[in-house]
Amino acid sequence: MPIIPNPNESFCDDHFVFIENDILIKKGSLDSRPLTRRDLPGEDTLSLCLKNQAVSDWFNEPDKNYCAMMLEKDSPVPAECAAIPLRQFFWQTKDSVQQESAAFSGLGSLSARAHGFLRLRQTYIHCPKCGAKLTAHGTLAAKVCPACGRLDFPRIEPAIIVLVTRGDEILLVKSKTVPNPRFSCIAGFVEHGESIEQTVEREVREEAGIEIKNIRYAGSQPWPFPDQLMLAFTAEYKSGQIKIQEEEIEEAAWFKRTELPRIYDPGSVAYNLIMGKFPAQGGI
Repeated sequence: MPIIPNPNESFCDDHFVFIENDILIKKGSLDSRPLTRRDLPGEDTLSLCLKNQAVSDWFNEPDKNYCAMMLEKDSPVPAECAAIPLRQFFWQTKDSVQQESAAFSGLGSLSARAHGFLRLRQTYIHCPKCGAKLTAHGTLAAKVCPACGRLDFPRIEPAIIVLVTRGDEILLVKSKTVPNPRFSCIAGFVEHGESIEQTVEREVREEAGIEIKNIRYAGSQPWPFPDQLMLAFTAEYKSGQIKIQEEEIEEAAWFKRTELPRIYDPGSVAYNLIMGKFPAQGGI
């Protein structure tokens, strides 16, 4: 399916407008649950952003009937809109059943795709093989090098996140590598040559210094910050004492579920794991 760059005032039914990791919705939309396509900005908002030269990039994906627009970093939010974090949008586009089951809404999935492709277009400008400027492919969701013919498809980086339990306690960590960190589960990227299970074991060993057992798959979620697919697991404590990886981890500790520290908000994979939302967890 082609991604059409810089359409000439050509709009689709759904309009996703972003400022970095925030997404725009119509003012007053947060008063309704869940968010729907009617809460997305209209054509008049997109036209105004174009007129004011506030747009850094935009494209259409006609086969999926949506437009995606990225505004400049310091652009003011249009008067008729409000900006909310994309992860909040993921949560508030779910109905109550989807929220309880950690299912991903169709509108949330499409917004993740739109945001991920915008990041791809920002990142992949020149061919990594010969240096020529890449262009959009005519029929595929990819960029093509006009000089050497190389195709670059959207990059997806698999990453794991794991909730480790020890009796009625869970292991939570606070990262040094993200802004405004809260307590969360141990997470990390899959490395070449590893199985997913090996990644889970290694990340827990590296970040917290303990060994685990009984690794079980819980669920997954696209996470376009910029291009992750988060694979969620649970595991049980096996042995060892907490010894943090000081370069990456600020704090790690065991917490009772009834005495949790400040964790990430609904919409995040960590929240779903900690609160037992994934169906495979069977509830807390």
